[in-house]
Amino acid sequence: MHCPFCSADDTKVIDSRLVSEGKSVRRRRECGLCGERWTTFETAELLMPKLVKRDGSREPFDEAKLRQGLRKALEKRPVSDEAIDAAVGRMMDRIRESGEREVKSGQVGEAVMGELRQLDPVAYVRFASVYRDFQDVSEFQSEIRRLKRHAR
Repeated sequence: MHCPFCSADDTKVIDSRLVSEGKSVRRRRECGLCGERWTTFETAELLMPKLVKRDGSREPFDEAKLRQGLRKALEKRPVSDEAIDAAVGRMMDRIRESGEREVKSGQVGEAVMGELRQLDPVAYVRFASVYRDFQDVSEFQSEIRRLKRHAR
């Protein structure tokens, strides 16, 4: 790796540590020419499957959209960023572990609902109402009854 300060190619790793529960490596590097030190992070580049939308179109899996959907449902709810990040990580791991080249958007939506059910019941009902296109109050009531049964 070239030094970001002087562009020399005489650099070396002086320390390596696992971070992010072993999913990344943090490396301290030093330039042999100018002596500057800096940190790099190394993670595996894993390909996510394509997402098949309801209309049959396909698009690349977008982690940012997944995170944004969770944040929108959890807006003004007492759930930490760390809990959201952990939920996104679990969902991505499950999708990746499926080994499929394509995943239906419905599977991702159901995974989001499962995570929200655990994180915050209010956010879960909020998301479900949009995702399942509730048309009246009775659908909210039915979902809340299901949620209460599931909690037992």
